[in-house]
Amino acid sequence: MTNESPGRKLRADARRNREQIIEAARNLIAERGAEVPMEEVARRAGVGAATLYRRFPDREALVRGVALDGFGRVVAIARDAEDEERDAWRALSRFIRRAAAELRLATWLSIWFTSTWEQLHADPEERRLRQTLLKILDRLVRRAQADGDLRHDVDAGDLTLMMALLLRPLPGLRVELTQRNVDRYLALMLDGLRAGPDIQPLPDGELGLADLGGA
Repeated sequence: MTNESPGRKLRADARRNREQIIEAARNLIAERGAEVPMEEVARRAGVGAATLYRRFPDREALVRGVALDGFGRVVAIARDAEDEERDAWRALSRFIRRAAAELRLATWLSIWFTSTWEQLHADPEERRLRQTLLKILDRLVRRAQADGDLRHDVDAGDLTLMMALLLRPLPGLRVELTQRNVDRYLALMLDGLRAGPDIQPLPDGELGLADLGGA
């Protein structure tokens, strides 16, 4: 016999349906691009079309849900790296490598769904997640610099923009970047961030947390 109330079970079912829909949409968008039919998302999620449209009445709402879920995953990756790695450089490296797949999907979403993405920047939940992420990265950057592992003339804004530029698809590129390609260039980026006796000073032009909405 269970003590679970009907209302609580309904909430649990609704939450599970929502998670299944978002996971299905994430996978289908990654596999097939922007034009995935809503009905196909429902089939992949194992729910009826009515359930899908009750949770996400249109494609814009679904993309928003996928994007916020992805942002939440990136924040969790950053938080876990900070909590579990005693060495700040290892924490930064771990975050950059593990967050790449999530950020790559976010980059594609920003290209395919431009208007939705612009509206998302005004979303309070997106702003909260962005501020949380940038504050974690700022702490890791300062710690790694204090340890002498990260060059002193970069900040969290530099890391964020470097990853965004690296993961953005190049116009006219006839081959699709694989995860091995991404890993290679992330390693090259990390090598360039290392402190050392012979590094050349960077030109001015850095963007801080306030510029990226993190303050």
